[in-house]
Amino acid sequence: MKTAVLIPCYNEELTIKKVVTDFKRELPHADIYVYDNNSTDNSYKIAKESGAIVKKEYRQGKGNVVRSMFRDIDADCYIMVDGDDTYGVEAASEIEKLVLSGKADMVIGNRLSGKYFEENKRRFHNTGNKLVRKAINILFKSNLGDIMTGMRGFSYRFAKSYPISSQEFEIETEMTIFSLNNNFLIEEVQVEYRDRIEGSESKLNTYRDGFKVLSLILSLFRDTRPLFFFSLATLVLLLIAAIYFLPIFVNYLSTGYVEKIPTLIMASTVVIIAVVIFFSGVVLHVLKKQHQQRFEQFLNMVEMKKRELENHR
Repeated sequence: MKTAVLIPCYNEELTIKKVVTDFKRELPHADIYVYDNNSTDNSYKIAKESGAIVKKEYRQGKGNVVRSMFRDIDADCYIMVDGDDTYGVEAASEIEKLVLSGKADMVIGNRLSGKYFEENKRRFHNTGNKLVRKAINILFKSNLGDIMTGMRGFSYRFAKSYPISSQEFEIETEMTIFSLNNNFLIEEVQVEYRDRIEGSESKLNTYRDGFKVLSLILSLFRDTRPLFFFSLATLVLLLIAAIYFLPIFVNYLSTGYVEKIPTLIMASTVVIIAVVIFFSGVVLHVLKKQHQQRFEQFLNMVEMKKRELENHR
């Protein structure tokens, strides 16, 4: 059984050597891959000298790096971790065991159950993590402890079926929603988190990347649960129409006259729009069910490909 450790890397010359050597010690049988994403420092050279298999990804952004990793590398277990040495490697063996035993298609390295909020000095990042976690758990009826962690494990089936659309750091959120929506097996393990060492700078922008993550959650909620999403939109429009229509109707009952004709026309138009939106949701719901059926067939093909690779090895 082959395990691959995947390390996206952008300007991490201060920490990349330690990350590689720690994983070589913890998982000596694993192949360590570092994908350098246009670093302007010595990250590429240091990673290569540390014994990693180093490749370049010229399209900027973590999502682009992970896309290339999943396409290029065949393994039974993938363990992805950031190159900034903020995650302890002690949980790697447990992550590997869960994936190789078939108990998980995605293993989440849960930072938030440990000392994350003490170690992470960026106050708004803590708030953002809590907000995103709560939003996804409510919208997708889950109970996950950490949504945006950078340390995860994946099965072959997940890696080869995951259609990556995010280009940057919102990919962690996209992975989680993809797993929940497609009924993949998810497990969580606690991982040690420590803040970056002095001189190592985060690539995240609190406000810009936070807005991207929230926008992604909304768009994926619309795409994965269209009937619910468009039903909510319909309900909101009907409430707005009712607010404007009821005073006109009450006045008609008491006087026998219809006043504020333009307002009545506007309310009627909103009702028509609401009905159209609702039936759009119904149509998209049917299309989504058909897509899920095709996706299950695709997963069967992925499983067949995996067996062929195992027989070849």
